[in-house]
This record gives sequence, C-alpha cells and structure tokens, in this order.
Amino acid sequence: MQIELSPDDIETIIHEADEAAQRLRRKLTLPVCEREDLGQDLLVDLLRRLPAYDPSRGNIGAFANIVLRNQSSRIAMRHHRQRRAQGGGLLSLDAPSGPDDQRPLSETIGEDEGMSAWHGQATTAYASTEQHQAVQTAISHLPVEDRHLCAALAHRPVSALVSEGFGSRSGLYRRIADLRHVLTAHGLGPSWDDVAAA
Repeated sequence: MQIELSPDDIETIIHEADEAAQRLRRKLTLPVCEREDLGQDLLVDLLRRLPAYDPSRGNIGAFANIVLRNQSSRIAMRHHRQRRAQGGGLLSLDAPSGPDDQRPLSETIGEDEGMSAWHGQATTAYASTEQHQAVQTAISHLPVEDRHLCAALAHRPVSALVSEGFGSRSGLYRRIADLRHVLTAHGLGPSWDDVAAA
C-alpha cells in the first residue's frame, strides 16, 4: 500500500527518528559520532514499515514512535549481545577510553603499540630519522628526472602523474620497477617498499 505523506508528516518522521537515535545513543553510552548512523538505521526501518501505517488508528508521530522504540530495542539487544561476546567492552577506536577519560581510544594508544608498529613502520623518532636519512641518501644518487618522479609519487597516484605529463601509465610503471632495483642497490631494502614487503 502506498502512502501519501505531507511535508509536515515527513518532518515529524525525521524528528522522531532523530530523537530516538539520541535516546538510544545515550542508553548504549556510544560516542556522539554514532548518533547519525543510529538515526539512519532507525529511519530506514521506519520507512520500510510505513505501508503498515493506518491513519484511522492515530497520527503519524505515534506510529513512528512505536516503530522506532521497537527497533531501538532490537538494536540495543544486538549491541549488548556483541558487547558480551567481546568481553563486555567495545572494540572501536572511536569509543571513549573509559568513564573518566572521554578521549577516543585511538588517541590513547601509543605509536609503539599501534597499527604502524604491526606493519613494520618506524615507531620511534630515532628509527624514523634513520629511515628518512637512508631514503634521502638513496634518492640523492638518482638522476634529476627520477628524483622529480619520486617526489611526485610521494603525493600523487600514477594516474595523476600521467595527466600531468610524466609519461604514459605503462612507461611510469616500468620506471618505478627499475627505480625499486636502483634504490635497493643504494641501501634501501624491502622495508621501505610496501609492494615488495607484501
């Protein structure tokens, strides 16, 4: 059954979904950034159930409120089930660090225990400086045109370099393959090269 909604009805639906998302976010103690996602989930479910709305039984706001409360309950149960499965905590980097510290978890993790350390990137200032000097030394042995290519590749993808006149796509990939060997010969191993390391 198709329903005709007035602009006021649409505004009521959106307002009710927004209020329900705010209540649910507070109930689940989620970060503020989750409110919009919850609101969209609730609104999609409400729109899916809108054909069941009967204007003779009440206004659109009451219908929306009932549907949103039921869906909020389902989302909350699913969320609590996931928390129990994870040992009671959230596994999100955007989640607050704790009840006293509202900073996101991502801001409290040190570099030496973060993702960059897991993937072999330099995690200390000393290692980072040493790697920077090794790259600078190796690049200084390259011809000027290859230095320009390396500098451009540090900030833009190959497709952008093609449009800027650095050459054809296949020609650039051949030059990059040759540069890998040259840079390795000048002392840079696979640790600096993501493709070779993979």
